[in-house]
Amino acid sequence: QVQLVESGGGLVQPGGSLRLSCAASGDAFFIYDMGWYRQAPGKQRELVASITRGGGTNYADSVKGRFTISRDNAKETMYQQMNSLKPEDTAVYHCNADIITCTVGRRDYWGQGTQVTVSS
Repeated sequence: QVQLVESGGGLVQPGGSLRLSCAASGDAFFIYDMGWYRQAPGKQRELVASITRGGGTNYADSVKGRFTISRDNAKETMYQQMNSLKPEDTAVYHCNADIITCTVGRRDYWGQGTQVTVSS
């Protein structure tokens, strides 16, 4: 079984920065695309940013120029640097990964989420 564990969330003032991490662990797996999603209270989960194994990236218009997604394939870890944070960025941020394993085959995995709160 593969697990995704996020870290790095917290409370930050508007204009501040946070760096999220998502680490994958388990036996005999291979990660294809990864991404960060967020869900604010009363709203649907939305894609924030995604990254291919080769490093190709895609961002939601609302975070372009402020957020940077990256990954370290050797460490099976994905990151998101979030700068110039706004109150509307407040949400639970979830890690998602397209993973193949010998036992389960290929499917999406989700982390439990990490809370990001932007408030003065």
